[in-house]
Amino acid sequence: MSIASQKVPLGQKIAFGAGMLANQMFPAVIGIFIVVLVKDLGFPGWMWGVVSLAPRIFDAITDPIMGYISDNTKSRWGRRRQYVFIGAIIMGISFIIMWQLFRDNSLDYNFIYFLLTSFLFYLGLTIFSVPYVAMGYEMSDDFHERTNIMAVAQWIGQWAWVIAPWFWVIMYDPEWYPSADVGVRELAIWVGVIFGVCAMLPAIFIKSKSTVNENYSPLTMATIGGSLKEIGNNFVEAFQSVPFKKLCFATFFVFNAFNTVASFTFFIIVYYLFNGDAGAAGIWPTLFGSVGALVTTFIVIPIVAKLSKVLGKKNAFMVTQGISVVGYIMLWFLFVPGKPYLFLFALPFFSFGIGGLFTLMMSMTADVIDLDELKTGKRREGVFGAIYWWMVKFGFGIAGGLSGLILTVVGFDSAVEIQTESALIGLRLFFSGFPIAGTLVAMYIMRNYDITEQRAGEIRAALDQRKKASTPKS
Repeated sequence: MSIASQKVPLGQKIAFGAGMLANQMFPAVIGIFIVVLVKDLGFPGWMWGVVSLAPRIFDAITDPIMGYISDNTKSRWGRRRQYVFIGAIIMGISFIIMWQLFRDNSLDYNFIYFLLTSFLFYLGLTIFSVPYVAMGYEMSDDFHERTNIMAVAQWIGQWAWVIAPWFWVIMYDPEWYPSADVGVRELAIWVGVIFGVCAMLPAIFIKSKSTVNENYSPLTMATIGGSLKEIGNNFVEAFQSVPFKKLCFATFFVFNAFNTVASFTFFIIVYYLFNGDAGAAGIWPTLFGSVGALVTTFIVIPIVAKLSKVLGKKNAFMVTQGISVVGYIMLWFLFVPGKPYLFLFALPFFSFGIGGLFTLMMSMTADVIDLDELKTGKRREGVFGAIYWWMVKFGFGIAGGLSGLILTVVGFDSAVEIQTESALIGLRLFFSGFPIAGTLVAMYIMRNYDITEQRAGEIRAALDQRKKASTPKS
């Protein structure tokens, strides 16, 4: 059974995509800038692990609370827009403050300063991202239009991964900055201002109906005890949804495995391909990320959107993740000293992993939210979005901790230019092997995901019938 297509105007999709650009740019830039903590400011592996993990655990705790607040907000502006706007401001300003690190400060001072300001940044990210993601789930009820919305948003968001790697070139080019830490301090200002504004655009241009008269339960000081209990109940109820659990855990394994080794790209190219000479490595670390993102933008996302319509969302996920496994295998063989251009041949395959992940998973989450409404009578985009991104962010935090642990285990020493052969082999083994393992686990989890287009249409029709039956006749 199908339902009538509900097309969303392109302008609305672009406004949502601008928010996705900000939502991806800040993490992308952190992944670039964080190398400076190790290479230029002397953070050992354990410090890198702590500053990566601790703020994201905090972020993961605040996400479900923000989801509940957003779902239950009574306001003339609706449930989401005001939080997206305020969160964008906090996120942009705190990002600038977070990277004002100086070599003259002690290592302990820089560590504590960065850790504490990170908490403020991730609070802003939560206030922005949880309502923002929920806005996307609400934009259409149509099975395929949901994928189109997420495809446009991911297409725009992918430009973050095209742009961000070029900061490596700028940071380490002496004609731009005398040292990378100086570069980071200034570049953070540009990133914070420009992409903080991008984050505001969904709040400005995506309209929402007033919720002043809705039967919601806002979080207040008087109701905080009951509200926190309800947040816990929502978390439990959401995780009782088997399809939703599959989406969350599959995303966790793919995204966590990818991010655990993502920052190793710089180290492998500089220390393995160019024997520790960052200057000689030139733009090759940048090309890895930038070319991969361009492939994702112009090839992967359109193919994923097409595969979703032809094969269904689950099968499209299985195909795209299988292709990414091939890419990781190719990268083991195509990182060759003296021939850095060879790794470019693996990027079209490698890029299907993350490129297909969020386009499909965010679309499938919207379908799961319909199923939850059918079973519970509650519409909880904020809660489901918060929990889904809780898994993403928690995975991101775990990845940061694992990255530092892996560097320590393999014997990588940021204080020396020439790394041992065993350290480089260890990095390369983890770079290819860890994401392959994570992807295969995710594919196993998704093997019997069962919300097909037909099932989604039946759910939507039942919801429409229920709504029609409950509407008073004039």
